[in-house]
Amino acid sequence: MTINCLERANCKANFLLIILASLLFQCVLNPLNAQVIAPKFGDGLLIVGQDSSFYMKVGMRFQTLYATAWDLSDSNTTLDDNSESNFRIRRARLKFDGWAITSTFKYKCELVLVDRNAGASNNIRSRVGNNLILDAFINWNFYKGLTLWVGQGKVPGNRERIISSGDMQFVDRSRLNSLFTLDRDVGFMLSYQHKLGEQFFIQESVSISSGEGENINISNVGGHSYNIKLEALPFGKFKSRGQYVGSAIERETSPRLAVAITYNLNQKAGRERGQKGNFIVDESGKFYGKNLNTFFIDMMFKYRSFSMMAEYAYRSVANNDPFVYSDAGQLIGTYYTGHATNIALGYMTENNWELALRWTDVNPTEGVDNHEIQYSFGLSKYIIGHKLKVQSDLTYRSIDLSEDKIIYRLQMDIHF
Repeated sequence: MTINCLERANCKANFLLIILASLLFQCVLNPLNAQVIAPKFGDGLLIVGQDSSFYMKVGMRFQTLYATAWDLSDSNTTLDDNSESNFRIRRARLKFDGWAITSTFKYKCELVLVDRNAGASNNIRSRVGNNLILDAFINWNFYKGLTLWVGQGKVPGNRERIISSGDMQFVDRSRLNSLFTLDRDVGFMLSYQHKLGEQFFIQESVSISSGEGENINISNVGGHSYNIKLEALPFGKFKSRGQYVGSAIERETSPRLAVAITYNLNQKAGRERGQKGNFIVDESGKFYGKNLNTFFIDMMFKYRSFSMMAEYAYRSVANNDPFVYSDAGQLIGTYYTGHATNIALGYMTENNWELALRWTDVNPTEGVDNHEIQYSFGLSKYIIGHKLKVQSDLTYRSIDLSEDKIIYRLQMDIHF
């Protein structure tokens, strides 16, 4: 049997994981080099150098998902005839984070254990990294509130994307996120957090990245991505960075609000959604690109058992023409432009059951895609916060007010 390039890349990824696991177990089994601590469920495995020169937390998590959908478009057939369902491991991750030499020099490395075929790209450029690495970056807090970030990770874009997939309020993120997110990229960022008065916190960040997404190991076909974000917490900080955690897990005793605005310019974007989507390339291998402008405004509010998150996204392209033609006049790509709104509300009961509602409205530019609306109802049980939970949601999806579908999902999430 012939093994193709992608299969060989996956073999290499599995081999690297085996080596990494072996090194980890060596460290655990050799107490002369480090102290190993396992505080409690969900806090990972803590490794501390005997000379206190490093600290590492090792964690692992996975999500087991059942999903089924019923197509309501054809009234002449039964629901059973128009249904489909599947079981799968939605996510499986191995995560390492901590600090080296000093607590002001932090790092994170997160690896994926499930073959995601991330990016769904039409070009081998996005497969060179074999999709093993999700995050690999360092944070250096070199002066007071100033921090330098270098590596691969999430570009500070819409709030829902920054929230970890292990800390979400629903089984998965909304369509606003999947169509407009900036996602992960490789580059550097400078952020500054400071306080005005007694409790008004502000954080500004500017970043420059490749603009083509994660695990691209070949030089850019276009320009770079330039990002600026401003976030304000007027009523003080959330508990445990709750502005980037779904649901009212911590039950804030006083109102907490976070409001953010983001602008991103992806120069000569080589992919149809900036850091995501197909590369725009003709049959001869020539790449094409236009400037993409993406704008986000979002908020998170929490008080006691109530939580609310809202987002608005807008993307446009240079000369307002999202269609890309080759030199021969053939349509070879379409940038995803338009706007979308997403609002989610949640209420947590005393015994940690949560009822949640979400409304998402996606309005792409005419000719790019169809108008889509989703209404979701979520019911979740948080056994140990987001570390051990069972989540379910029921969604009604309508495309152009005609292609209707009902989707039900049930997922268990465990985080060691």
